[in-house]
Amino acid sequence: MLLRVRSAVGHLVAGLGPGAGAQPPAEPRRGGGGGGAGTGGGGGGGAAAALFCRPAFLQLTPEELRRADDHTGRAVQSPRDGRRRLPWSTGYAEVINAGKSQHNEDQACCEVVFVERRPSPRGRPPSGDGSGELDGGRKGFYFHYWALFDGHAGSGAAVMASKRLHLHICEQLRDLVDILQDPSPPPICLQRDARAGAAELSRAPLTEDNREVPSDALPRFHLEKAVSHESLVIGAIENAFKHMDDQIEQERASQSISGGCCALAAVYLMGKFYVANAGDSRAIIIRNGEIIPMSREFTPETERQRLQFLAFLRPELLGKEFTHLEFPRRIQPKELGKKMLYRDQNMNGWAYKKIEEDDLKFPLIYGEGKKARVMATIGVTRGLGDHDLKVFSSNIHIKPFLSCFPEVRVYDLTQYEHCPDDVLVLGTDGLWDVTNDEEVASVVMEVLTSYEPNDPCRYTMVAQELVVRSRGVLKERGWRLPNDRLGSGDDISVFVIPLGGPGNYT
Repeated sequence: MLLRVRSAVGHLVAGLGPGAGAQPPAEPRRGGGGGGAGTGGGGGGGAAAALFCRPAFLQLTPEELRRADDHTGRAVQSPRDGRRRLPWSTGYAEVINAGKSQHNEDQACCEVVFVERRPSPRGRPPSGDGSGELDGGRKGFYFHYWALFDGHAGSGAAVMASKRLHLHICEQLRDLVDILQDPSPPPICLQRDARAGAAELSRAPLTEDNREVPSDALPRFHLEKAVSHESLVIGAIENAFKHMDDQIEQERASQSISGGCCALAAVYLMGKFYVANAGDSRAIIIRNGEIIPMSREFTPETERQRLQFLAFLRPELLGKEFTHLEFPRRIQPKELGKKMLYRDQNMNGWAYKKIEEDDLKFPLIYGEGKKARVMATIGVTRGLGDHDLKVFSSNIHIKPFLSCFPEVRVYDLTQYEHCPDDVLVLGTDGLWDVTNDEEVASVVMEVLTSYEPNDPCRYTMVAQELVVRSRGVLKERGWRLPNDRLGSGDDISVFVIPLGGPGNYT
C-alpha cells in the first residue's frame, strides 16, 4: 500500500488533456433548447474537444494562442481593447501553469442567457397580464452568467462544463418563469401544469384529488414550510450542477472527456447574485473596502466529517485498504496495542484509542493543507466529472466520496448602494494559493483608484494585475513573488465583475 501511495503522488502531477473554450457573449443566449443539449454551445463532438483553444471571448489570434500555451513566457491573456467587451465591462485575465500540465486546464465562460417560458402543452395562452413578455411575445427573463472551471487530470470535463452548465441552469429555470415573476409565495405543489402561474394555481377549482380535508386534520396539513423565490433559484442551480455531472458521466466515452473539474459560477438574476461553488476556487466581494466571502473551499480537511460518515455507513467503499478514522500520523505495526490520538466522523476534537489491526490501514483522509488527499489521490471533494477516478493501481472508485453539488451563497444588490469600485472577484486556486483576501482587496483598490470611474478597461487591468502578482517574475529559482516567496505555478484565471456604476443593472 505504501508503494502504491508513493506512486500515486507522481501519477497526480501528469494531467495531460485537451482544452477548449466557451462561446462569446455577443448576443444573449436563448435558453429554449434542452438543457445541455449544446445548442449554440460551440459544439462538443469528440473531434472538436480534442483541439486546444482558450475561451472564445478572448478572440485570440493563432499567434496569441501559441503564446498563451507557452509555459516558459507565461504571457497573461485578456480581452483586447477594441474587441467586444464582456457584459458589465467585466475584467478577465488568465495565465498558463509553469509546466504542471501540457495545456491550461482552466476554462472560463461568460454569457447573457434568455430563459424562455415553456410553451403550454395544450396551447393555452399564458396566464396573467403579460408581464415579463419581450418583443415577439416571448415570455421569460435574462440572467447574466460568469463561471470558472479548474480542470484536473485532463481538461475534458472543464471544457464540456464551460459549454453546457449555463444551459442546464437555464433549463432548470424554465419551469420557474411565471413563479419567479409572481410576488405571491410559490405554490407548494404544482397540481396542474408546471408552467401555470402561482395565481392561476391558487384559483384552480378543487378536484377529487385535492378536495378539502376533514376539519380535524387541518392543523396537521396546514403546517407548511415557507419557501422563498430565492430558494427556488438556489435549487435550480444545484440541480443544474447535478445534471451537468450526469451528462459528463453519460458522454465521457463518446466525447473523450477526461478528468474532472472544480466549478465556480456566478448568476445575476432579478437583482441578486447567486454564487455557486463546488471545489477549491473562491469568490469574494469587495465593497467600500470591506471583504465579503462568497464561497469556501471544499477540501478533504473542510469536508472531513462528511467523508468519514459516508465511509462509516458504507465501509465497502474503502476496499479493505483504508480506514475512515483519522490519526495525526501513520501508525506503525509495532504500535499495536498502544493508545494513540484519533478522531472519527462525530468528533471535532481528538481522543485516545487503543490501536487495533484495522487501524494500520491507510487513512481515508491523509495530509494537511494543500497536501491533504482523499484516498491518497485527490485534493478536492466537490466538483464535476472524475467518474473514472480510482486509487492508483487498484479498482477502488473515488467518485462516491466526491459531491457535484455546490454551495450557493446569495448577495442582494438592491440592499446596498454600490460605487464603481465595488467588485465581485472570482478566481481559481492558482490565485488564492499565494494571495489572500486582504492582498486581493489591496490590489483591487490600488488599481481602480488609478483609473477614471467611467473607464471600462479598469476592471480588466485589475484582473491582469491580480494574475501577474500571483504568477510572479521568472528568476533563476523559478517564478518568484516580490518577497521572494514562490509564485503560483498553477493555471490562474480571474473574473473581476463591477457591482456599481451606470447601466450595470439594465
